[in-house]
Amino acid sequence: MKYLTFAIPSYNSEDYLQRCVDSLLKGGDRVEILIIDDGSTDQTATIADNYAAQYPNIVKAIHQKNAGHGGAVNNGLAHASGKYFKVVDSDDWLDEKALQSVLDHLESWDKHGQNVDMLVCNYVYENFYQHKSFVVNYRHVFPTDQICGWDDTKRFGVTQYLIMHSLIFKTNILRRSGVQLPEHTFYVDNLFADKPLPLVHKICYLDLDLYRYFIGRADQSISEDVMISRIDQQIRVTKLVADCTQHNDNPSPKLRTYLVRSVSVMLAVSSVHLLLMGTEEALEKRHDMWQYVKKLDKRLYWRLRLHSVSAWTYIPTKLGRFLTVAGYRTSRLLVKFQ
Repeated sequence: MKYLTFAIPSYNSEDYLQRCVDSLLKGGDRVEILIIDDGSTDQTATIADNYAAQYPNIVKAIHQKNAGHGGAVNNGLAHASGKYFKVVDSDDWLDEKALQSVLDHLESWDKHGQNVDMLVCNYVYENFYQHKSFVVNYRHVFPTDQICGWDDTKRFGVTQYLIMHSLIFKTNILRRSGVQLPEHTFYVDNLFADKPLPLVHKICYLDLDLYRYFIGRADQSISEDVMISRIDQQIRVTKLVADCTQHNDNPSPKLRTYLVRSVSVMLAVSSVHLLLMGTEEALEKRHDMWQYVKKLDKRLYWRLRLHSVSAWTYIPTKLGRFLTVAGYRTSRLLVKFQ
């Protein structure tokens, strides 16, 4: 019985992959590790094959033509045999003690017939170059170590979002949701996290610092310059996340509020980066992105325009654009971590 499948999207990951896989191997026979070699040109494929040969009952090496992070996640989900599913990026890793606790819970729930659709754990930003770390937890959002529903949740804090790093989904929930990440596209994490949420009814939060998120590299996808260079991919994913609000599977007002908040942040990030570009073409893209939301759902559009963080990034005047960029720069100075 594999309680948990890990999918590791891996592209030219020879410098990091061993640390990642070794941390997951601590799960022993209770886990399945799928290393998805995404058309790498370095030694990633060889490393994956060596692990699969050494641990044939735990590790599988999957080789595919380059399809990007989203394509690798899709392939991992298609091959998963574990009851639960988690994505671990090849330059990240998991805490051993926290992993054992998670697996103990999954095994106990399975033996006692308890239904949990989604498990939430803390994640830790690890910046090796600045020797800093920062934990994102959910202690004031969910009851700890209890199976609960959306109506039992409280307001999310400013830095609290349900992202890929914090979530473990039941595999059949992901498959039923139809989540399919676009290939050759960055920033799909939010789509992976949001798309299945309407099918999630039973949640458990464990106050464990499970996921270690390695940040600080200049070429990392979350750096400002890189995000601006990939703005069209940001916009594409923002629209797909907006589509996630159009569901009829879960009537919870608190879930609806969370999904709107998620869209708001995506719109804000995309809008700010378009403003930083400062071209007429970029301003037109910002307008088109907001018009997409308006055509999708006018009530959602006006809620985002009037009652969310994204409203501050779509002030139509030149002064409004100046204030948006100035506010963004100030906030980066106050909360800068990467």
